[in-house]
Amino acid sequence: MKILIACEESQIVTEQFINAGFDTMSCDLLPGAKGLPHYQGDLFDIINDDWHAIIVFPPCTHLSGAGAPSWKQKQADGRQQQAVDFVMKIWNNKCGHISIENPTGFLNTNWRKPNQIINPFQFGDPFKKRTCLWLKNLPDLLPTKIVEPKWHYTSNSTRGGLLKDGTRRKSKLPIRKAWDNSNERSKFFTGISQAMVNQWGNFLMERKRSICA
Repeated sequence: MKILIACEESQIVTEQFINAGFDTMSCDLLPGAKGLPHYQGDLFDIINDDWHAIIVFPPCTHLSGAGAPSWKQKQADGRQQQAVDFVMKIWNNKCGHISIENPTGFLNTNWRKPNQIINPFQFGDPFKKRTCLWLKNLPDLLPTKIVEPKWHYTSNSTRGGLLKDGTRRKSKLPIRKAWDNSNERSKFFTGISQAMVNQWGNFLMERKRSICA
């Protein structure tokens, strides 16, 4: 069963799918960090290669709600529309099973609500970081180990929701500041990635068995 993990240079999710026995490849413009099967280049060079499932982590630089103050500029110069077009082209691909991950932001309000919003602390990692999943023919992820969140994982110190005056409420949790580098900020949590392998992997295998029966 062929799985494509797109926009993932870290290969964190890729490694877990490979360890579970899936024929898995990652894809990114950067080289793969772990030396696992990887296509370095344009996702759309390989997206039609008969994948059973495609799990995508599109760059959120121009879509995340954290960057909302600069949306107007990004809309004017076309950067945000380019990011949206990238997501839509993936979503409309022929593959029958697709997951798109992004933070809360432009996609929520200008495309559609995600199938679910999860946090790492629901999967054993003690961080609060709202993560949206748009799912095509994949089930919602069920929490595997709910722990007390100890940190708010973010790239600034004022996460916690917008106030009426447009400023942001201070987070009640200590801030675990993400790296300034966007590639480091996008590295995924192992608890969620393991849930993807166990739950979506089993779902896909059951679907395959039922079709072949």
